[in-house]
Amino acid sequence: MRLFYSERFRKSYQVAPASIRRAFDKQAAFLSQNLRHPSLQAKKYDEARNIWQARVTKDWRFYFTIEPDTYSLIDIIPHPK
Repeated sequence: MRLFYSERFRKSYQVAPASIRRAFDKQAAFLSQNLRHPSLQAKKYDEARNIWQARVTKDWRFYFTIEPDTYSLIDIIPHPK
């Protein structure tokens, strides 16, 4: 699967700490190969809008939608607790 980075995602990624960017890059590689990779802990976040959530680290998450051959990345943010 391909990854598409929205403008919103790109802006959030740029301001995220370097350690989070590195962790995300690793998780993005897992996502492109296997949505069910255990470290992603991917799950449906918003059923109505078909938005998924996956783990970057214990404290950060990224959000995406699934299209036929592409994961469209929406945002990367600290985990709202």
